[in-house]
Amino acid sequence: MFASFETGQCQVNGIRIHYRKGGSGQALLLLHGHPQTHAMWHKVAEPLARHFTVVAADLRGYGDSAKPAGGERHEAYSKRQMALDMLELMKALGFSRFDVLAHDRGARVAHRLAQDHPEAVKHLITLDIAPTLAMYEQTSEAFARAYWHWFFLIRPAPLPETLIEANPELYLRSVMGARSAGMKPFTDEALAEYLRCLSLPGTAHGLCEDYRASAGIDLEHDRADVQAGRKLSVPLLALWGAEGTVGRCFDPLQEWRRVAVDVHGKALPCGHYIAEEVPQVLLEEVLAFLYS
Repeated sequence: MFASFETGQCQVNGIRIHYRKGGSGQALLLLHGHPQTHAMWHKVAEPLARHFTVVAADLRGYGDSAKPAGGERHEAYSKRQMALDMLELMKALGFSRFDVLAHDRGARVAHRLAQDHPEAVKHLITLDIAPTLAMYEQTSEAFARAYWHWFFLIRPAPLPETLIEANPELYLRSVMGARSAGMKPFTDEALAEYLRCLSLPGTAHGLCEDYRASAGIDLEHDRADVQAGRKLSVPLLALWGAEGTVGRCFDPLQEWRRVAVDVHGKALPCGHYIAEEVPQVLLEEVLAFLYS
């Protein structure tokens, strides 16, 4: 995976962020979801690097990036702080403006990045999410059953951390394998990398804090934006899986249009893990949007 990419570590925003970098031209930042790492982009990274300088980073708390304690209000894992990690990483690598392609948790970080720093983000592409505030406020029984981990992970420490650390592989397969495509989209090499990183000290706490922040301080930030009438100004492409939960339980385009001014998007013929289920379809959509 990532054969032509260099591997690096960068000290930014007070923590260490791990990343892969390859290609040339305008910069494209790739942000992964839960419970994965930057390795989830392995089917599209090399093709994208023919067009862009691609930076695939591990979010704080995930992969080989640092895993700080969350703090009493989980501030360290607010999407505002996680977005600042990525802004400073890209600046350290020489990019003051860049495009962002992000999945799942990474897409929530990317949303905050584009909201807080629109001067840095040229285009934003989100994969299989609706805005966090909308998803919490419109939670239904169907959504809660499908996204059970949202509510498990926000329980106070150390309960979820202890259970995940007791059997990381069971947790990984229970979350990822429960989606529409089962475990079929994941190569043995990628799956081994996800399991290696989930088993690292501090990862269970990091991912729990990510979700705890989203159920607390992140909602405060989102509501403040709504109350102030602040909307995303950057061009946004929202893509989601036609076989997934987001499209069944929410109206993604409608929800994004409530919080952004320039929204495009559609469902793709897959489930949640778009980059691993239909990489060629995703590449076509990304290139068409970024070159439009």
